[in-house]
Amino acid sequence: KKKRKQFESFPGSYRLQTRKPVLMATNDYESVLKMLEEITTNARQIQEQLLDEILRKNAETEYLQGFLHDQTDKQLFKKNVPIVTYDHIKPYIDRIANGKASSDILLVEPLIGFSLSSGTSGGQPKLIPITAESVNVTAALGNLHLSLMIKHFGDLSQVGKRMELLFAKPDVETPCGLKASAVTTRAFKESSFQAILPKLYTSPYETIFCPDTKQSTYCQLLFGLIQRDEVVVIGSIFAATVLRGIKFIENNWRELCSNIRTGKISDWITDSGCRKAASLILKPNPKWADLLEDICSCKSWEGIVRKLWPRTKYIGTVCTGAMLQFTAELEFYSGGLPLVSGFYACSEGAIAINLEPLSKPSDVSYTILPNTVYYEFLPIKEDCVTDSQNQVQLHTSRHKDTETVDLVNVKPGQCYEILVTSPTGLYRYRVGDIIKVTGFHNNTPQFQFVGRQNVALGVDMERISEADILKAVAEAKALLEPLGLILTEYTSYGDTSSAPGHYVIFWEIKPKKDNKNKNGKELDPKVMEQCCSKMEDSLHFTYRMYRKENIIAALEIRVVKQGAFEALLDYFVSNGASLSQYKTPICIKTKEALNILDSRVIAKFFSPRTPIQDN
Repeated sequence: KKKRKQFESFPGSYRLQTRKPVLMATNDYESVLKMLEEITTNARQIQEQLLDEILRKNAETEYLQGFLHDQTDKQLFKKNVPIVTYDHIKPYIDRIANGKASSDILLVEPLIGFSLSSGTSGGQPKLIPITAESVNVTAALGNLHLSLMIKHFGDLSQVGKRMELLFAKPDVETPCGLKASAVTTRAFKESSFQAILPKLYTSPYETIFCPDTKQSTYCQLLFGLIQRDEVVVIGSIFAATVLRGIKFIENNWRELCSNIRTGKISDWITDSGCRKAASLILKPNPKWADLLEDICSCKSWEGIVRKLWPRTKYIGTVCTGAMLQFTAELEFYSGGLPLVSGFYACSEGAIAINLEPLSKPSDVSYTILPNTVYYEFLPIKEDCVTDSQNQVQLHTSRHKDTETVDLVNVKPGQCYEILVTSPTGLYRYRVGDIIKVTGFHNNTPQFQFVGRQNVALGVDMERISEADILKAVAEAKALLEPLGLILTEYTSYGDTSSAPGHYVIFWEIKPKKDNKNKNGKELDPKVMEQCCSKMEDSLHFTYRMYRKENIIAALEIRVVKQGAFEALLDYFVSNGASLSQYKTPICIKTKEALNILDSRVIAKFFSPRTPIQDN
């Protein structure tokens, strides 16, 4: 009875612990990691109880009542409640947002607002209901990650600060009175975060909430450089943002040093909050400016992060999935610092944690947290394949009429699409992420992120997944390395403006060191054509067959000038995306975004041959 009681209270009791402040005492981390061992060991019981708790609490809601008729049986739930996407539940969420926040449409627990997704992964931003309890669960993920960092690096909060690029977006007030905001923005507004901000971060509150992203970026980097001797961690949510910050310094270090030398911030910084923060931090420091100028004026920027912030222990940022494309350049700048992908989360919930933060980005496996949401997994009929570079390649086929698999019953080596049933009113909801199970920690599965289910290229009957694109680019860009070039960013789209249609891959390329090849104008056409062919050779059988039959035309690489993807970022941010959550889309879906890149093309190359066919 005692053991049964422990399991019955376990998910709830663990969530109660998340009400601790974000700042954790060093001696607390062992108890948090012990709790992790318990929940990963008792995953089956915790999942069963969590689903039962969700169904019992919400059985009389309008949504579940229509399928379950007050019943809470698990098998009936799986039989009657449909698997849905956001489009299916959007009418219910819209009704709540438009004035019925207190009614039991999707859930009984009162809402405190909505989580607003970035919209860069799959199109339009989504509104996801959030409750006081779901905020606590998100905070728990932060505490758990912090515990792992203390285990591996010591308690860095006692010896220095974090230079993290953090960006908040204005809230959107819905007709019902509740606010919709990015997950990160809501976290930044928490009193517990604001209490520790001056002690643990180099960025003042005013710079994080500055509405002008360029002014915000400039000031955060300026204050990070001023406090360089205190910085022990560099980071942001995504690797692309960290890389963007380094490039910003690379392009603006003279002005930054001038501000530090004179103690006066540039006139173009007009935001009152940023100027107020600068008046408190910025003092004339010619010696500091001379030192930074010496560092930044070096011939090569290889290892520049260690030079600018010599006490840094690691770079904390997500480097997996679509962010993997940025790791080569980030490693170039970082000087051997560990790139730590700490956790796996989305607007729908806190999903998983990286128990081995020192793993290389390509080797990272996340461990699922069984006490946050109830999981089901849709098997992908064709298994994932791991290539020689340890990159997962996926040729998806529809999982039509396939039964879902519970958390503890997934199989290593198999790919799945994640479904979640959450305490916030999502039931059998398709998150849209494809994962590959790599093993287990205790009784809880570990996985690698493969790609998004709804991200695909196609110009005829074929479909190319996000993972296919990632793999093809990874193999093709290796041809640039002997030339001293780095592929910094890329995206793609299917061009059907002429027949037959063809794939277009946009590449932004830069030299490892300063040379005449600044914008790729002197790229070797033969090498670039080889890159086109290499990509085609890497794609799956159907694509290669269609190319042979001239159903698809030759793949094209369009090289864009440096700054093109920065302009693409500006476009998405101006249309409501949060800079903290922004991810360069693997596939372009809007005409406006396509025009931004097309207007900056400086060279075009086509594959000169049909791809190699399998014997």
